[in-house]
Amino acid sequence: QVQLVESGGGSVQAGGSLRLSCVASGDTDSKDCMGWFRQAPGKEREGVAGIYSGGSIYYDASVKGRFTISQDNNKNTVYLQMNNLKPEDTAMYYCAAGVAGRGYWRDDFHYWGQGTQVTVSS
Repeated sequence: QVQLVESGGGSVQAGGSLRLSCVASGDTDSKDCMGWFRQAPGKEREGVAGIYSGGSIYYDASVKGRFTISQDNNKNTVYLQMNNLKPEDTAMYYCAAGVAGRGYWRDDFHYWGQGTQVTVSS
């Protein structure tokens, strides 16, 4: 099992920035990717960004150019730098970890944190 703890959420005005952090613990050798997902009220959870031990990085089209995912050298801490935030970015953000598969990157994640709220006002 992998445990994930997020931090860094909050409330900002449109155009502002936030940085989310997530620390993985437990059986961390069993994972080779970490990522961020979000879920807004009344909407399905969607993948925001993923980063893989092999170096691959994926972003949802809605955040590309505004958000940056990165990780520490130990690959157990992942960050999401969010710039130029928009009201439509308002959601609960979840850290995730998993094992790379052969399909869609969003399907690789099986461990989830409790979430951190991001609220962007106009």
